[in-house]
Amino acid sequence: MQSTTAKQAGLASCHRCHLLSKLSSNKSICPRCRAVIHSRKPDSIARTWALIITAFIFYIPANILPVTYTSSIGMVQPDTIMSGVIYFIHSGSWPIALIIFIASVFVPLLKLIILIVLLLSVQLRWKWRPVDRTRLYHLTEAVGRWSMLDIFVITILVALVHMGALANIAAGLGALFFAMVVVITMLAAESFDSRLIWDNIENTDD
Repeated sequence: MQSTTAKQAGLASCHRCHLLSKLSSNKSICPRCRAVIHSRKPDSIARTWALIITAFIFYIPANILPVTYTSSIGMVQPDTIMSGVIYFIHSGSWPIALIIFIASVFVPLLKLIILIVLLLSVQLRWKWRPVDRTRLYHLTEAVGRWSMLDIFVITILVALVHMGALANIAAGLGALFFAMVVVITMLAAESFDSRLIWDNIENTDD
């Protein structure tokens, strides 16, 4: 016996308070919080693609431009994310280098790739392992915020290291681009509607 989904029953969950309500032919309003109710997030695929492309564009300067400028006794040393990773490797601090590389380089890029795969799976109407794809999406959504670790470290260093001519740390333009990449990928994950993965399965079964 096949169960009836909320969409098939003409019901939808409010995006704000998650109340399950009946959809009308006109614009539906949540009776509890008065938010507009949609069966699926409007223009989910188009918005997610636009955000992913924007994040990829910003990802390049985020890794090329310096994220910090360290000045000490009249000398200024610019550092990118990868130069910081290489520095910690050469100094023997492998755990720190690994954390920075995973949080600042690997995770943002992996998250973008996963979102692209999910978008393609919806557009190409894949029936392959919808449960695993849904879990992968929620995992991607959960770990994305940890990419801000590098920005938090830079913020702390800039706030703490102010010794005039002896030592000073300032944030570079790369840090701004990196923060934008993290925020945009978080918005991309939020704009993607994982229920579209299951729509392909249910439409086939009808």
